[in-house]
Amino acid sequence: MKYLIFSDLHGSAKNAEFIVKKFLDENCDQLICLGDVLYHGPRNDLPEFYAPKQVIQILNPLAQSILCIQGNCDAEVDQMVLDFKLFKSKDMIIQGKKCHLEHGHHLEAYHKSPDVVLFGHTHIPMLEYVKNTLYINPGSISIPKNGTAPSYIIWDKNKITLYDILGNISKEVII
Repeated sequence: MKYLIFSDLHGSAKNAEFIVKKFLDENCDQLICLGDVLYHGPRNDLPEFYAPKQVIQILNPLAQSILCIQGNCDAEVDQMVLDFKLFKSKDMIIQGKKCHLEHGHHLEAYHKSPDVVLFGHTHIPMLEYVKNTLYINPGSISIPKNGTAPSYIIWDKNKITLYDILGNISKEVII
């Protein structure tokens, strides 16, 4: 299977359209969102093209292909308008690897030993090993921080590639 992984959309309709187009153009099988789908939160400026209702209309048609983790800016009411489930966290096998998915604001509380941890929240991309675990953060597709570009990840077989929104490869790991 081929996965497109993104996080911290924060209600940007323009970037939701970008992600859906990339998902379809790349023939991905599953879209993984690591949280903060509709709202920007009190600490963030509004992202460009902020339109949460439009984001709902863009993502809901792909509900069967979306696995979404609830972020700290996602509210209970969001589940009422989204046709895909918002998981608090999820442990699953991806490409034969034991993975833990969460938004990331409680990452330090997780004490199991997965092969891969996928998280968002920081708005800063990360694709690196810490001890024997690969930590993957696609950064924010809408409100990047620390001088990083809007970014996303494609995980295809054993290759995990971090791209910026212009399609440039920022980092790649073979797992």
